[in-house]
Amino acid sequence: MSVYEVLVQPVVTEKSNAALGKNVYTFIVDRRATKVDVRNAVEKIYSVKVAKVNTQNVSGKKRHYGRITGQESDQKKAVVYLQAGQKIDALLG
Repeated sequence: MSVYEVLVQPVVTEKSNAALGKNVYTFIVDRRATKVDVRNAVEKIYSVKVAKVNTQNVSGKKRHYGRITGQESDQKKAVVYLQAGQKIDALLG
């Protein structure tokens, strides 16, 4: 798996934006990716040093659209902690 296939998108929520000041970044990642894959992808793409990575499998929610019921896809989320003094400028703006 290529490093560019590992990271799907950054998570942009109030909680994840509040953590940016603490060198903590959250990404949606490929479901097959391991912590080592996520670490290597973030270090290569953003040229930073990663301190640790936590991953979490997130179940898809059930949604109702009128009388139609659907299910969102399951996802995998990774919380990446950077070493002191490191930051990802592309996600701060």
